[in-house]
Amino acid sequence: MEAQKLVVAVSSRALFNLDQSHAIFEAQGTEAYCRYQVEHENQILEPGFGFALVKKLLDINQAFPDAPLVEIILLSQNSADTGLRIFNSIAHYQLAISRAAFTSGMSPYQYIPAFAADLFLSANGEDVRKALDAGYAAATIVSGSASNPSPQLRIAFDGDAVLFSDESERVYQQQGLAAFAQNERDQAQKPLSAGPFKAFLSALHRIQNQFPEHQSPIRTALVTARSAPAHERVVRTLRAWGIRIDEALFLGGLPKGAFLKAFGADIFFDDQQGHCQSASHHAIAAAHVPHGVTNL
Repeated sequence: MEAQKLVVAVSSRALFNLDQSHAIFEAQGTEAYCRYQVEHENQILEPGFGFALVKKLLDINQAFPDAPLVEIILLSQNSADTGLRIFNSIAHYQLAISRAAFTSGMSPYQYIPAFAADLFLSANGEDVRKALDAGYAAATIVSGSASNPSPQLRIAFDGDAVLFSDESERVYQQQGLAAFAQNERDQAQKPLSAGPFKAFLSALHRIQNQFPEHQSPIRTALVTARSAPAHERVVRTLRAWGIRIDEALFLGGLPKGAFLKAFGADIFFDDQQGHCQSASHHAIAAAHVPHGVTNL
């Protein structure tokens, strides 16, 4: 049976560096921005923070050229006219991206279910929040990575409010560490509810199952501030979901950046800006998930 594809939607500013033209939009408005893009439509854009991730995702298809496992969709607030520069750059870099939605300034998140996207990656925090509020996995990419020479795609996730709901995080934020630890001991046998990225992790798991474990093009890691004994509920939750996680790091509050570097993460998803900054200090691409109690 053919495996269901992993579909990732990416915005034009996540894929390419559009800082210069975005600055024109911010300072001079839509008309000046459109004029600039048309005048420079044959000038190739530099890669953005999400470019390396997209490239590695598309490279997975080399193993199944007749039945691709991954599809990248472009969701852009550009118009079709100004988007011509985006597609010229896509062609230049030989990225196999053929489907797109150009919404002329409107948030494109409503097209996520129509494209059956498992993840929306954007540089626009407002679009990301709208997608999350609508129940889709989405993140604001806030930093890029140094070139990782390994062909294997390595994706790291925070736990609470990302893979899992924020139910335990709420206890910690409202009642403190001791109450959190006691709650996790009491609830150790009860799986956590799903967070916004459970379905995305499940989609990655489907791809991993198409390969022998030691030959998988994807490796995943849970990188969490939790420590023992709060680890047990996490382990039992993943077991109940039937989802594989390749590495689990329980850091007990240590900064995450050095561990993400040791893992070789191509991207890290976390609900807290501080952890994203820690990742960026080690040249790891970080994506903020503005979800849960810490983002109210």
